[in-house]
Amino acid sequence: MQTPSFPHESATLTLDGPAGPLELSVDFPDGETAPRPIIAVICHPLSTEGGSMHNKVVTMVSRALRDLGVTTVRFNFRGVGASAGIYDNGEGEGDDLRAVANWVRSQRPDSALWLAGFSFGAYVSLRAAAALQPQALISIAPPVGRRTWDFSQVQPPSNWLVVQGDADEIVDAQGVYQWLESLENPPQLVRMPDTSHFFHRKLIDLRGAIQHEVRRWLPDSSS
Repeated sequence: MQTPSFPHESATLTLDGPAGPLELSVDFPDGETAPRPIIAVICHPLSTEGGSMHNKVVTMVSRALRDLGVTTVRFNFRGVGASAGIYDNGEGEGDDLRAVANWVRSQRPDSALWLAGFSFGAYVSLRAAAALQPQALISIAPPVGRRTWDFSQVQPPSNWLVVQGDADEIVDAQGVYQWLESLENPPQLVRMPDTSHFFHRKLIDLRGAIQHEVRRWLPDSSS
């Protein structure tokens, strides 16, 4: 498969991934928003529970960042949508993320790489951060405490935001907070009260929280 060029306008593409084709969507800021030299790759929640790049939290993260001038890349992990392969408990999905990130860097070497992920996607992007060295990382409801997913060796960047709902019915919010407190370099943390795992009726609040916290990481739009 030929490696696609990075598009000049929003588009859905197919990339040659480690398990076969990977489906991804590149979304640019709206025309009235000055673009910044940043590309954020966003990872979706658990494939076996219906997670995809079209998940509402994932698309809201994309919207929040594009409102600030960041170009975003959402993609489907292996076995989801038009992406080939089967679910691999985070191992193969990490390879998928690295393939997408390496493509972004090869196509747009002058742009900073950010990573973001929701739930299972937060786990995958956290695990990949040590190797990929993103300039910033956004983790939404990281699934700390799941026995099959090890968070002990993650190495997030200094620009790291965690957003967690206090009423999360899937992820143990207190377990997340205790884990973050145990870290030598804890992240910026936004605790959202009365908020479920999928941010029902709280998606606009999520957008606002992300924009408020990451704004300080942004370079000047004219650079």
